[in-house]
Formats: sequence, C-alpha cells, structure tokens
Amino acid sequence: MRLDRFLAETTDLTRSLAKKALHRGEVSVDGEVVKNPAIQLGEANRVRWRGQPLALVGLRYVMLHKPAGVECTSRRTLYPRAVDLIDLPKAERLQPVGRLDVETTGLVLLSDDGQWSHRVTAPRRRCGKVYRVTLAEPLEGPALAAAQACFAEGLLLDGEAKPTRPAELAMREPRVAAVTLHEGKYHQVRRMFAAIGNHVVALHREAVGPLTLGDLPEGEWRALSEAEVAAF
Repeated sequence: MRLDRFLAETTDLTRSLAKKALHRGEVSVDGEVVKNPAIQLGEANRVRWRGQPLALVGLRYVMLHKPAGVECTSRRTLYPRAVDLIDLPKAERLQPVGRLDVETTGLVLLSDDGQWSHRVTAPRRRCGKVYRVTLAEPLEGPALAAAQACFAEGLLLDGEAKPTRPAELAMREPRVAAVTLHEGKYHQVRRMFAAIGNHVVALHREAVGPLTLGDLPEGEWRALSEAEVAAF
C-alpha cells in the first residue's frame, strides 16, 4: 500500500493532506522521516505521524438498535445516520447490511466487509428477517387465512416485475403481526400489507438470521462476536 493511502486509511487526513504532512516531515517509517508519498509499505513497516503509531483498521461487524428518525444511508441528509451512532474509528466506512427506512426501528447490521454483507443479504441464502408489525386494522379469521396464503405464495407489488418471495405471517395479537422475510425489497413489509388492504402503523425488526437484539438498548450498538460473524 502507498504511504499516502495508508495515512488516509489510518488518520483523518485526506490523501492531499497526507502529502502535505509528509512534506512537513511529520511522518516516519521504521524510525526514519519519509517524505515520498509513493513508497510502498509492507506488513512489517511501522509508521508514525507526529510521533503517534498508526495501524490499519481491520474488518468490523456491528449490531445497532436503530431508533426512529435515523437513516441507513452513507450520505448526509436531514436525518442523523446509523453510522453516526457508532463510536469507532473511521465509522463512516461501515455500510448497513440491509437497510431500514427512517421510521422503522430495530436491528441493523453494519460492516466494512462487503463479502460478508453479501452473504447476509443475498436472497438465495434465505437469511430470515423477523419484523414485529403494528397494524391499523385487526387481522383475524378468514381475512388472516387469506393474508397468510398471499404471503406464502408471494405478492406482486406495485412497480415490481416479480412477486415477492414466500414469507411467513403470524399474529401475536389482533393488530400485532410477526412477519419473516427472506429478501429485502423497498418498504416491502409496508407494501405487502397495503396490498391486502391494511396499513402499517409501526414496524420493528427483531432478528436477522440467528441474531436478535437481546437487551441492547435503543440507540446503542455492540460488536458481533466471532461466532456471530461466522453464523452467516
């Protein structure tokens, strides 16, 4: 890796600011001041900036209990971002592994490991995601049976060329449902209930695959264990 890129990866410096720091003699490699931004570093090289040792950040895997009013996006908008709640170096490099809309709460995974993220989200891997859904109207009796059949068979949503993949619908209370999806279309749960004539009042993701929020408070995050990462 080039030295200027290494500095940009391990500090708040941009590549251009890294070159200026090098020109000022602020960077040393293995104890020697280096000003050439193009030198290639190996794993054994030790780099310091202003006397502080630098090290590359490894791959991170994080679970967040997302509150309402937070967006799962990399760009800055009117809302705070999920990554803004993560207190880690270079947190902006973490990408949501399957997004929730701004008003939906619950479990969000974030990582800077693209291959792992793909394993979690790829529909063919059938990683189930469980949602608690609060409905405007109760769903019982024949209407519930019809809805369960529609979810199991797949629904053709507005603007989609293919029906949804089979999903599971169960009722916990007359107006509280549990839905398990194996894909992640845009606003899918809300659109599926709209397609059967109901309206989602509140939506909360409880689980992704084997992972649940447990006692993680809303707005808080934690790193995944090695076993949790390997579960996917």
